[in-house]
Amino acid sequence: MRPKKTRWIKCLPGERCFRPKCKKPGVLEGVAVTIDEFEAIRLADLEDLTHAQAGKLMKVSRPTFTRILSSAHKKVADGLVNIKAIKIEGGCCSIKTPEEKG
Repeated sequence: MRPKKTRWIKCLPGERCFRPKCKKPGVLEGVAVTIDEFEAIRLADLEDLTHAQAGKLMKVSRPTFTRILSSAHKKVADGLVNIKAIKIEGGCCSIKTPEEKG
C-alpha cells in the first residue's frame, strides 16, 4: 500500500472530543475523525469552498479531497445518529504557516 500524501491544514482543532450528555462515559462508544477529515469539513461545509479549491489548499487532488470529505461525513453522521462520542485524532497532516501560499 502506498503511503498517504501529507495533507495541509490551517490549524489544529480547539476541541478534540465531543460527546453526548445522555450517556455515561463508561458505556459510550466513539468514532474517530482524523484531523484531515476535520479540515475537509471545515473547508467544504463552513468555508463553502469547492472540492477543487479545498483540495488545492490541502495539497491533494480533488478526488482525494472528495474521498476525505465523504469519510468524514459518514463518521460524523454515525456519531450523531448512533449517539457516539466524536474524537478528532490522527491523520498525516502538516500545519500551513502564513508564509506558505496555495
